[in-house]
Amino acid sequence: MSKLTRYTIGGIFFVAILGTLSHFIYDWSAKSLIAGLFCPVSESTWEHIKMLFFPMLLYTVYMGSRLKSAYPSVTAALLFGNLCGCALIPILFYTYTGILGHNLLPLDMAVFFLSILAAFYLSFKVTLSRKAAGYRILLTILVVAMAAAFWLFTFMPPSIGLFYNPVA
Repeated sequence: MSKLTRYTIGGIFFVAILGTLSHFIYDWSAKSLIAGLFCPVSESTWEHIKMLFFPMLLYTVYMGSRLKSAYPSVTAALLFGNLCGCALIPILFYTYTGILGHNLLPLDMAVFFLSILAAFYLSFKVTLSRKAAGYRILLTILVVAMAAAFWLFTFMPPSIGLFYNPVA
């Protein structure tokens, strides 16, 4: 098994575990401002995207530092995978809830885990293809913009469905 494969599998587990825990950290921290910047502060779909985004970003720093010499495009590929995984969460969630007319916790969890798998699968394939290397600056800008949007919209969410509690 290659180093890339081992780190990818490790990343899937890391993001799944830390992302799941992050769902509860804001409440566990007595609603700490710092926790709210990185963890969901409500049940909105937007806030739940943080469960994938920040753990995968943290793992990107780790995996990128470990594998950049053997796989020069790994960091860019992980940034790409992170953005794709984050986009997949609302796509899958609103597709299945549009069909069923309501959300179900087991399917919400499946959406989260499928999005993690897709993010790392894409990262793995793009790393091997080396196609993301030329887009590293653009991908970094997009990820920084996404983080800034999370921080801004945590405190000033727009009045659109993505920011509403779907259960209410």
